[in-house]
Amino acid sequence: MESTLGAGIVIAEALQNQLAWLENVWLWVTFLGDPKILFLFYFPAAYYASRRVGIAVLWISLITEWLNLVFKWFLFGDRPFWWVHESGYYSQAPVQVHQFPSSCETGPGSPSGHCMVTGAALWPIMTALSSQLATRTHSRWVRVMPTLAYCTFLLAVGLSRVFILAHFPHQVLAGLITGAVLGWLMTPRVPVERELSFYGLTALALMLGTSLIYWTLFTLGLDLSWTLLPHRSISLAFKWCERPEWIHVDSRPFASLSRDSGAALGLGIALHSPCYAQVRRAQLGNGQKVACLVLAMGLLGPLDWLGHPPQISLFYIFNFLKYTLWPCLVLALVPWVVHMFSAQEAAPIHSS
Repeated sequence: MESTLGAGIVIAEALQNQLAWLENVWLWVTFLGDPKILFLFYFPAAYYASRRVGIAVLWISLITEWLNLVFKWFLFGDRPFWWVHESGYYSQAPVQVHQFPSSCETGPGSPSGHCMVTGAALWPIMTALSSQLATRTHSRWVRVMPTLAYCTFLLAVGLSRVFILAHFPHQVLAGLITGAVLGWLMTPRVPVERELSFYGLTALALMLGTSLIYWTLFTLGLDLSWTLLPHRSISLAFKWCERPEWIHVDSRPFASLSRDSGAALGLGIALHSPCYAQVRRAQLGNGQKVACLVLAMGLLGPLDWLGHPPQISLFYIFNFLKYTLWPCLVLALVPWVVHMFSAQEAAPIHSS
């Protein structure tokens, strides 16, 4: 394993030295591959294009992100930005690698969440585009364009994670393969609309399931504590990150759990809200869909940038509530506002 990790550092060094002129591109790509961007942009964009696809993106995002957390407990995985120091690799084979603001994530590194979660969640978008093109063109090259774009983007995300020392290449490869398989398996089975209790029980199952898995394995003697506050992975991040402000609070292991359980509950609330009931059968035009996306971005952006409470327990509660509100805005409130405003604009004017 040490030789594999050492080879990963050599690859990261080659990327940083040979492709340094693409630094801004790599940083932008790793930002676009962040699982949070699935909730912030890909989910609303997909939903306003196709309700079924959008709901599939959200479902797959929250389930695969939860699975990624559990997988990391079993697989552990150092991150390159701290391993090069802890292992003494610098003294054995001096290398020229450096960190970035996106490097200092606190959880274990295997498999890569950027590759696994994003790869799975973008699968329904890719398949939907491929299906649409297949009905409109006979050109084989045009029909494979969504698949090529999907593979190219995920490959770029994987390379960007290696470039910034967030993951080793084998962690990226594990994430890419797992994400594609999960996307292929889950897309046809995504529930569209179920009873409200189903979503509440799903959110509860995600939280209780995580606790049950942790304590069961801990009781059996497998020490998972290094992945949790205030243990090894977080202490290593604080120890070896070049700047304290680069430490990502929302990369802590249970931050994704609060996000996913909140999104599951919020999806149920949105689908059973009066606003959604009024707009679910409305046929929004292209202009209205664009207006929905712009308004959603205008609301979700500031909500995402709200400050984090200093206490970690308050942060988890705040994160849960924020992502519970997220689907309610996208599925119900924003389309309702746009639909009602458009209806008023289009209402005929009767002369007296």
